[in-house]
Amino acid sequence: MGGTMNNLAATLAPSATALRKIAGIPIAVLTAYDYPGARLLEEAGIDWVLVGDSLGMVVLGYPDTTSVTLSDMVHHTAAVARGLSHTPLIADLPIGTYNTAEAAVKSARELLKAGAHAVKLEGGISHCTQIAALSAAGIPIMGHIGMLPQSVREEGGYKIKGKTPEQGDALVADALAVEAAGAFSMVVELVHADTARRIQTAVRIPTIGIGAGQHCDGQVLVTHDLVGAFPWFRPKFVLPVASVGESIRTAVQQWAAALKEGKVTKSE
Repeated sequence: MGGTMNNLAATLAPSATALRKIAGIPIAVLTAYDYPGARLLEEAGIDWVLVGDSLGMVVLGYPDTTSVTLSDMVHHTAAVARGLSHTPLIADLPIGTYNTAEAAVKSARELLKAGAHAVKLEGGISHCTQIAALSAAGIPIMGHIGMLPQSVREEGGYKIKGKTPEQGDALVADALAVEAAGAFSMVVELVHADTARRIQTAVRIPTIGIGAGQHCDGQVLVTHDLVGAFPWFRPKFVLPVASVGESIRTAVQQWAAALKEGKVTKSE
């Protein structure tokens, strides 16, 4: 198991992911939060699996990611890891667990112990000390710039970033700093498409977009959004390819109605 983990972690080294960027084949990333979800994603051939702190909303019922704890992330990372055999697994560092370089490394090791091959944290230039510390500790690290969900309360909502040249310059500077600090890739979230293209061109490592147009080197989505498993809310930039939530609701209604009408027995 240790050899497999080491081999998968090696595929997330900046030198390796830079080659993927050069190859020009988009990287498909989706979230998983449990064992069956992870198995299904791997069987479908997804490139990377992310245990996102988005589990706060789509699994735990919180209004945003800011209530998610490290214990939550460790629990769900371990479940996802049990469902994967050959797919790199990245886990989010939740809010408040990487305020210092020392805390970042300690928290990341907890996630790696649970089965992650890499971790992700939010922030550009402001968090390069943490990124560098993780890289120096041999922990593959994915950056995250643009809209930062863990800052949604301070931001007053989910807002598009990089709409002006000045904002774009700042985000490009963030991207270059994240790369220089040792990240193997970075999520670019809710960034104006022109700025996302500038970022993609500026760095050698892959950019993984979410609500950032079509110019990134890959895309990440919350799986529940993609398959319609969380029908009470859907981001504007997501076009669901299935209606899993509605299918579950219909199946349950049909089974319960049949049971009450005597068409099935309890043992069935």
